[in-house]
Amino acid sequence: MDKKLALVIGGSRGIGRAIALKLSESGFDIWLNYRSNHEAAKSVKLEIEKQKGSCELIPFDISDYDAVSDILGAKVKTQVPDVVVFNAGIARDNLMVFMTKDEWDSVIRTNLDGFYNVINNVLFGMISKKHGRIIAVSSTSGETGQAGQVNYSASKAGLIGAAKSLAREVGKRKIFVNVVSPGVIDTEMTTDLPKDKILPLIPLNRYGTPEDVASVVNFLACEKNMYIQGQVISVNGGLST
Repeated sequence: MDKKLALVIGGSRGIGRAIALKLSESGFDIWLNYRSNHEAAKSVKLEIEKQKGSCELIPFDISDYDAVSDILGAKVKTQVPDVVVFNAGIARDNLMVFMTKDEWDSVIRTNLDGFYNVINNVLFGMISKKHGRIIAVSSTSGETGQAGQVNYSASKAGLIGAAKSLAREVGKRKIFVNVVSPGVIDTEMTTDLPKDKILPLIPLNRYGTPEDVASVVNFLACEKNMYIQGQVISVNGGLST
């Protein structure tokens, strides 16, 4: 594969880290976005460089449109990513009856507004090139809903709707837009979940790994014979079908 550029949003830990490493293995230069965990981001950069890849760290808060525009908007004037993976997301779980305005707003700002903030800044360049792939990382919670996650589920369901609509807008410009929807993945976010109650619900009888998700993202980013557009690919071990 000719050398190409992938922007990984939320790439310093967990699923994002695995995606960045996998895309680097596939020959992409990496722009690695993260918000504030500099040590984790530097660790990913070092791993990529050890495998002879290239990684540039680009810290900014995706929920802040002005920050995204100032930093990312300036960079895409000189180089437009071939692939954008929108992986960033936060959870502020609570029952709706007790959910605070901040718990609602912070999740929507990051998980959904963040998608707009990032894609709005890169899309014109992709349209001009008539080339690009956008991969949004949603969640099984966005497909089926989950008690205690009304804010998170709403944001991830909104991400699916946004990606499906965008796919219809830009398909004629040879820009592919799809969604990868992980189930229960073994990361820091799932450390405190009760495995004894969850595993019986998963036909494969194990949590997924970040690498399970990264392999699907990598396929959507690299595959030449591509006819997948506006689709949600679930990576959940059969938890939801």
